[in-house]
Amino acid sequence: MQEERKRFFRLAALAGGLLLGYWALQNTAVLGRFFGWLGSLISPFAIGGALAFLLHVPLRAIENALPKKLRKGRRALALLLTVLAVLAVLALVVGLVLPQLVRTFVSLGQRLPEVWQSAILWLEEMAARYPALPDTIEDTLSEWQLLDWEKIFGALLGFLSNGGAALVGSTVTAATGLFSGVVNVCIGLVFGFYLLAQKENLARQAKMLLYALVPAPGADEAVRVCRLVDKTFSSFLSGQCLEACILGCMFAVSMLICRMPYITLVSVLIAFTALIPLVGAFIGCGVGALLIAVQNPMQAVWFVVLFLCLQQVEGNLVYPRVVGSSVGLPSIWVLAAVTLGGSLFGIGGMLLMIPLCSVAYTLLREWAYRRLRQRGIGREKLSPPSPKSGG
Repeated sequence: MQEERKRFFRLAALAGGLLLGYWALQNTAVLGRFFGWLGSLISPFAIGGALAFLLHVPLRAIENALPKKLRKGRRALALLLTVLAVLAVLALVVGLVLPQLVRTFVSLGQRLPEVWQSAILWLEEMAARYPALPDTIEDTLSEWQLLDWEKIFGALLGFLSNGGAALVGSTVTAATGLFSGVVNVCIGLVFGFYLLAQKENLARQAKMLLYALVPAPGADEAVRVCRLVDKTFSSFLSGQCLEACILGCMFAVSMLICRMPYITLVSVLIAFTALIPLVGAFIGCGVGALLIAVQNPMQAVWFVVLFLCLQQVEGNLVYPRVVGSSVGLPSIWVLAAVTLGGSLFGIGGMLLMIPLCSVAYTLLREWAYRRLRQRGIGREKLSPPSPKSGG
């Protein structure tokens, strides 16, 4: 009787799943609106959870470094010091980059008359060197004069007048979205700080709920996987920060040897942007090349060459070994995870795919070893044949 009841419930669940899948295929628009509404509903909590997870690693390190005598105020003090440390790093980067960028653009503005005069002299030289060039320019201008400019401007004005309402509507929509984003970020900050302050109690409550709903073996396995995920993500963040520091030091030493300007600024900027796996340092390269080009354009070209060389060393040797060893993932799979994550989900995919692949790699390896032990297959059968055996 009990077996028949279980079979009935399984068939009912299968039928319900098939009906639900069929309904979802027939009502994709309704399903899309539902998931959009659900995403906007949980976005503040997702932001807070992501913030808490990122700050969890430095918070734990700072909390362990504090004296154990501070029992009640230890967590609050560690959280305050963590936030101050993150803000100090951001202020350091912004304080170094923004003033120098402002001075660079001011210098470019001051040099515009000189550049304009040089352009005029170059045009005069080109006209003297190529006598047919003025006739070509004159023919081009005459073709432009044959165009019906009144009709073109009339069409442009009609487009602007018809699109004015749409422009106002899009502006209102953008303002509403900006306000909603600010509110979501504020709620996420509060929620993230609450998660960090009460993480032990929340973990205990989650365990209670898990063991109440799931049988003990399944709950034990879920807890083990959650601990593996926490360890892997924490190691990944630590390795990413270490790799960024190594890359910044490499640029500082190389630029010092090559006697390039803005050594501290460019090194700090590249180290900060290198927190984005493999591609983040290109942002720092663009800013650094712009700063150096104001003083010496040829030196900016050599800086780009230096960056490409160091990027190859970092991307193929340093990053897979430092980050890969910290998460327990071989170098080849680190490169594959970064490539796949970037192709599917952009920068966020790069940040998430490496630890996710590390967790999947560890679980798959444990499952494979367990299956091999059950089948009685030893390591000697899996080892490659020696050259002497001729296999």
